[in-house]
Amino acid sequence: MFDIKWIRDNSDAFDKALAKRGFEASSAKLLSLDDARRHHITRLQEAQERRNAASKEIGKAKASGDNEAAQKLIDEVAEIKSFIQSGEEEERKLIAALEAAMAGIPNLPFDDVPLGEDEKDNVFHREHGQKPAFSFNEAPKEHYELGEALGGMDFAAAAKLSGSRFVVLKGQIARLERALGQFMIDLHTQEHGYTEVSPPLLVNAEPLFGTGQLPKFEEDQFKTTDGHYMIPTAEVPLTNLVAGEILGEDELPLRVTALTYCFRSEAGSAGRDTRGMLRQHQFEKCELVSVTTPDKSLEELDRMLDCAENVLKKLGIHYRVMTLCTGDMGFGARKTYDIEAWIPGQNTYREISSCSVCGDFQARRMNARYRIGGGKQLGHVHTLNGSGVAVGRALIAVMENYQNGDGTVTVPDVLRPYMNGLETIG
Repeated sequence: MFDIKWIRDNSDAFDKALAKRGFEASSAKLLSLDDARRHHITRLQEAQERRNAASKEIGKAKASGDNEAAQKLIDEVAEIKSFIQSGEEEERKLIAALEAAMAGIPNLPFDDVPLGEDEKDNVFHREHGQKPAFSFNEAPKEHYELGEALGGMDFAAAAKLSGSRFVVLKGQIARLERALGQFMIDLHTQEHGYTEVSPPLLVNAEPLFGTGQLPKFEEDQFKTTDGHYMIPTAEVPLTNLVAGEILGEDELPLRVTALTYCFRSEAGSAGRDTRGMLRQHQFEKCELVSVTTPDKSLEELDRMLDCAENVLKKLGIHYRVMTLCTGDMGFGARKTYDIEAWIPGQNTYREISSCSVCGDFQARRMNARYRIGGGKQLGHVHTLNGSGVAVGRALIAVMENYQNGDGTVTVPDVLRPYMNGLETIG
């Protein structure tokens, strides 16, 4: 999570960085826990040294015939052994307390990240394309109005099967969703140099801890009765492919992608985006993950953002890129760009991708390292993740931006090969 030695040497900078994220100063608490750990370790080391010395003195006392002194030394060694045994358990508790305290602290933002409390304080970075000019006079419809009228979106059937925040897609709209996912994974593997991975959708707690979803965001996860979790994003298994590994510098950057379903409880989102597909418990997403060296991570962030933007460029969707403020960034991020697609039915922009650089924050949690310059010295890798992009939201953007006055939807040119040449839905 964090280097406690760095916190000790930079406590003011650490607390000021946390304050930018609206988080209370924590260096004093962490250093107090570390002081207790270090003091206890010193006592254990002194006890071990005394045990070794006393053991040697026992032999000398016996050799000189001083049985009384030998017995006193034997009793002393027994007491020391008992202290060391209980002391090792206490050491584990002190280490666990320090780690638990650090586990709930978010990553520190880069100095150039704009200050702010929420999405209203995010800063415009750039945009691409133009908002669509429709030939019909009526206000553009929202995706669920189009989908239900076409018979391709059934929220009632989904509610009967699974409850709220699910949808059943049918026919050409189901095929359009599949086409979008296939287009994205092909683009990232064939043009952007990512390696495709098909990871498990169920993971243990450790990978979620490694990427920062646990322990702080336990309520956001779907958990099985045997201790597995449904992945909230493929970032979790993809990033954890390097957990506990020591990579060669020549293996970096490592770039992987996956098209998977994701599962989120949407805790705390009651009343938000209750209509349509914008906020679902189950959704499909094409994820991008990069693992690289510290000196290349910001360069890799720009590259990843370009790859995600290219999806929308090829789809012909107008979008803007926003730099997230300190109060709106994810828990593990040091800097994040959001890509927001124009959604005509809502007359607004909606986030369709987030690209974040995490520095060594996740690498420390999962102990992912590399050999610096191919030598013996080890350093923590830097990790990045981004959506390339959210398939369900891309479906929304395509349907609303390519809608026609008669309720049909034109299929973007780039998707037609995946639709067997189909030009219009409906």
